[in-house]
Amino acid sequence: HVDRPLDGITVLDFSQFLAGPVAAMRLADLGARVIKIERPGTGDIGRTLAFAGSVADEETVSFHAMNRNKEGMTADLKNPADLDRVKDLIAHADVIVQNFRPGVMERIGLDYESVRELNPRLVYASATGYGNDGPWKDRPGQDLLAQSLSGLPWLSGSGHQGPVPVGLSIADHLTSCHIAQGVTALLLRRARTGKGGLVETSLLEAMLDLQFEMLSVHLNDPSVTVERGGDRSGHAFLAAPYGTYPTADGFIALAMNPLPKLGELLGIDPLLEFTEDDAWSKREEAEELLAAHLATKPTQDWLDVLDAADVWCAPVLTLEELVAHDGFASIDMVQQVERDASLTRSGEPMALKTTRGPLRVDGHPLTSDIASPKLGQHDAALREEFGWGSEA
Repeated sequence: HVDRPLDGITVLDFSQFLAGPVAAMRLADLGARVIKIERPGTGDIGRTLAFAGSVADEETVSFHAMNRNKEGMTADLKNPADLDRVKDLIAHADVIVQNFRPGVMERIGLDYESVRELNPRLVYASATGYGNDGPWKDRPGQDLLAQSLSGLPWLSGSGHQGPVPVGLSIADHLTSCHIAQGVTALLLRRARTGKGGLVETSLLEAMLDLQFEMLSVHLNDPSVTVERGGDRSGHAFLAAPYGTYPTADGFIALAMNPLPKLGELLGIDPLLEFTEDDAWSKREEAEELLAAHLATKPTQDWLDVLDAADVWCAPVLTLEELVAHDGFASIDMVQQVERDASLTRSGEPMALKTTRGPLRVDGHPLTSDIASPKLGQHDAALREEFGWGSEA
């Protein structure tokens, strides 16, 4: 049994789609009680916005994956009786997570300045697309759009290509990490001072933080700019051989390595003459020499040679190769969440595999088998717990 660090903390999750819900889920993994508050009838847009079109028991698999381990409550925030219930919950809660566009919570009267009068110990976490001010504040807070405004797509791919976005919701995902960290830090401060607080971030700030090395260098030396390499290059700011190379049966990744050492180990004589400066100035030439040679044998043959010499390298696994690999099994990232037959449309129990939280506490991975809530699943139980009337 693991003593979860946020045991006893109650979180109200007003957020939808990805950044906010995943932040709240991270807090649930750490032991918090999370109550997800959704509009009646439709709920979180993520219930129907399907990753790869994949659905389980009428909700998207991605919704299940990011809302596991939560209770579910419905409330129409424009309905005075529902709003009163929500305010009662806020008076009892420790944390609010919300990711509405700037101004929405103010109009409802649930912004930080308003709710801290109900509960001065409340920790309030707010995530937006691009902050509360400035020319972008009303733009849609969506992952690809945030990546694009931040310039991130110019860092992947080769100089022969247009912008290449990261093929996952990296802005949302990193924002969720920052919200969870901020909430945890403010809870620690509250333990010291007795006062709550407001923590804010945005998709844009998460994307700029991701680029901190490049921005720090460029801000001090504007001549440093993005110049992507050839088709094999893995980094606009690192010299050859840094990148991925085709082999006879797949791909191999090479990190920072002196080119003459690789020339010697792999039997590529022209690389023996390459200096450190050449690794930059003749980056594409070096990459093509490596690519032509590595394509002649299977990945494992090259790994046998390079691993023995302690060269920084790895096979580039496909999705199917990853999940079939012993390395994937040994890190134990898969857990199963379950929904009781009484709650499913089919009347059969639902079991769904998903990933666990990436932290281990006191040697224990933080797993949970509690599935995401059906819309309004815990309305009756919460009414009873908090003594609310049953009027609509």
